[in-house]
Amino acid sequence: MTNVYQEHGAAQEAHAGEFDLGEMLGHHILNSTEYELPFIGPVHLPHWPELAVGGLTIDVSPTKHVILLLLGAVITAAFSILAGQRVARAAAGRAPSGLANAIEAVVVYFCDDLCKGYIGHGYQRFVPLVLTLFFFILTMNLLGLVPWGGSATGNIVVTGTLALVTFVVVEVSGFLSLGFRGYLRTIFFVPPGVTGAMKYVVLAVMTPVEFMGKFLKPFALAIRLFANMTAGHVLIFSVLGFIFLFGNYAYIRWLIAAGSYGLVSAILLLEVLIAFIQAYVFAMLTAAFIGLIRHPH
Repeated sequence: MTNVYQEHGAAQEAHAGEFDLGEMLGHHILNSTEYELPFIGPVHLPHWPELAVGGLTIDVSPTKHVILLLLGAVITAAFSILAGQRVARAAAGRAPSGLANAIEAVVVYFCDDLCKGYIGHGYQRFVPLVLTLFFFILTMNLLGLVPWGGSATGNIVVTGTLALVTFVVVEVSGFLSLGFRGYLRTIFFVPPGVTGAMKYVVLAVMTPVEFMGKFLKPFALAIRLFANMTAGHVLIFSVLGFIFLFGNYAYIRWLIAAGSYGLVSAILLLEVLIAFIQAYVFAMLTAAFIGLIRHPH
């Protein structure tokens, strides 16, 4: 709640004391060159010299979402190392407990059920990728629900990059598993049993569909995660905005405030569930896409 009032204050300063709901939403959701620190306020991030690549100039200066990505990576690595150490102790005769036990249960499920079921033979080499995607996306989603945080997964560039990683892994693993001719059949597709002139008709119809499908799968991954996380934050801050929009009405402002906080509390609980679901869906579909291209049957 403290974060909400800080962002509300920033919006008021920009509009000379007038509350602007759009400004508050943008301040929380959009990327920026400053980061809100606890009890300090907004801190401007350093600007680095632009990187020249060919005829292009790329701004590599850190932003709010870059800081959140790095923070999410550190948290994910720390929990993984801690859980790994406790599991290693379990091998020596001491059973893991608490958080380490929960993480071990998730790892076992992803390894023995999800990856084995969706990918099939040779699934072991893809388990680290699927687990990393799940825990990293989950951490990023949850960071958007804490004060002074923000959801980098509400940035289409971030979700698009994660989907690009999936796309590269899927296509490369398919090429290595099927060989050159087998990989071409995933594009120039003819269903078994189709012969004669109909074979060429089906080939003309299915080839562009299969080719576009290779790019639509990661595109759907990126849009699904981005849209769900962004929609949740927009809904939360829109409901909270009622407090400021109706703050001048003395007789109903306390009723509006109580109703807004109650509704937002329920939405936040739902958002925690959605954070887990979206991380799971992204990891699960990644495993499914790998299995589909490696084993076309």
